[in-house]
Amino acid sequence: MTSHFLLMVLFSLCVAVVFAFLMKDTPRDQLRFGAVVFGGFVLSALALGWLMCPF
Repeated sequence: MTSHFLLMVLFSLCVAVVFAFLMKDTPRDQLRFGAVVFGGFVLSALALGWLMCPF
């Protein structure tokens, strides 16, 4: 069974991988950039979800 959180993490991972390949040239830079983008997506989604909880 899939949850919203699992689908969000999977989508964030896919987008981060594509962005990393498009934006950076070396594998080291791609890995670092992809990790930063992935973390940013997940943390911002969790923060926005927490902020919307009262509504």
